[in-house]
Amino acid sequence: MQFLMPLLISSIAGLSTTFGAFIIFLKIKKENINKFITICLSFSLAIMIGISLTDLIPSSLNILLKKDLNKGIIISIIAFLTGTFSIKYLITKITKIKNNTNSLYKLGILNMIALMLHNFPEGIATFLSSYQDLTVGIHLGIAIMLHNIPEGISIAVPIYYATNSKKEALKKTLISGFAEPIGAILAFILFKNFITNEFISLILLLVAGIMITISIEEIFPETLKYQEKKALLKGLLLGIILILLNHFFL
Repeated sequence: MQFLMPLLISSIAGLSTTFGAFIIFLKIKKENINKFITICLSFSLAIMIGISLTDLIPSSLNILLKKDLNKGIIISIIAFLTGTFSIKYLITKITKIKNNTNSLYKLGILNMIALMLHNFPEGIATFLSSYQDLTVGIHLGIAIMLHNIPEGISIAVPIYYATNSKKEALKKTLISGFAEPIGAILAFILFKNFITNEFISLILLLVAGIMITISIEEIFPETLKYQEKKALLKGLLLGIILILLNHFFL
């Protein structure tokens, strides 16, 4: 029982990404599709950069800089740049795959990979927190669930409008969400006594590098292609408001 409850909390938090995917079932008029895609992409842009700048980076630095300031700065920069350059390399590889030349599809796949990497350490953190203190774990799980829903949008919308397949969009979103309970199970089986806050912080900095790079180099240029400035600003504003509400109430 002590194992099942933390696993349940991690699973609900992770699989909540799928809730965001249900936005593809909205019936959008043909003349409004470009506006809708622009809003979703710019919303995702704000969420991914916002989470990185207001959550992943500050919380990680707070832990890594405590013991040794100079060493903490160096390893933090290395972790962030590792994320940046690894995703740049992956972008070039995905671009070369002929079947994935559609830029929206490529964007959806990159978001899925980034958020899988993001969800994995979140699953570990949620599970271990719940295992030690169920109340703390529930609060953390709710916070993660709320920001996983818009992350699901960032995967589902590009995949759906690139493939016109709701099944494909839901599948890719679900795969990303499963990274969280998988992280929880591995935490229990392999890492329960070995994972440190410093280790998780390094992983989250790497993820921040990945998410910011994807946002700037892939999501933003893709958003500009649709030439819907008002929709772009609306999506950014919605994302910023959600980030602020998340920090204010949780």
